[in-house]
Amino acid sequence: MSIALTWLSHATWLIEVDSHRILLDPFLSDNPAAETTADSLDSISHVLVSHGHADHISDVESIARRNQCPIISNFEIAQWFGAKGFGQDGLPEPIGMNTGGQLELPFGRLKMVPALHSSSFPDGGYAGNPVGFVLSAGKQSVYFACDTAYFSDMRYYAHGVDVAVLPIGDLYTMGIEDSVEAIRTIEPRIAMPTHYGTWPPIEQNPNSWARKVREHTATKPVVLGIGERYEV
Repeated sequence: MSIALTWLSHATWLIEVDSHRILLDPFLSDNPAAETTADSLDSISHVLVSHGHADHISDVESIARRNQCPIISNFEIAQWFGAKGFGQDGLPEPIGMNTGGQLELPFGRLKMVPALHSSSFPDGGYAGNPVGFVLSAGKQSVYFACDTAYFSDMRYYAHGVDVAVLPIGDLYTMGIEDSVEAIRTIEPRIAMPTHYGTWPPIEQNPNSWARKVREHTATKPVVLGIGERYEV
């Protein structure tokens, strides 16, 4: 199996595993950095949701309805979408997981791993624990840390993955320095930055991040432009 990653801006990623098209944390409609619209994303097979904040969940419902694809998230978020009619009228049942669990899917094995962050729905309701994901497809693996601080247990959950996708925006997640420390802990073959540049409070220079990664780790940094695709 081959894995291809496309950064759609902010923390939204299109993950292609052979014929499967998986979308992570779709936030496009109210995203000032986005160059793709939610309506243009077709043939999506699954939607992954890391937590309930609006900048990760706002386009989930419209995309999952139009593509009639399952939503995979923590138990509370899965229930929230179930209350919106998913699992009825031909829409697939949302798949609720919890931290530490894993699931065999048509595109590979998905493990739900911890993230250090907060999580609430746009209406302020409780959205369960924030999470990241480790996707294994064939001999390849990708760690999506999602919104998180650095924590040393990343070594246990993600050590030696082929690709680590890590936030660098600071303020709401770890910044550049902690991201480099996470890379030193995880030791991935490739690292990619995410969750930066959308608004001034999380503006970062990804080239500065890449330089620090090269200086302090043996990992290859890959900085994608918005809409750029990389095959692992």
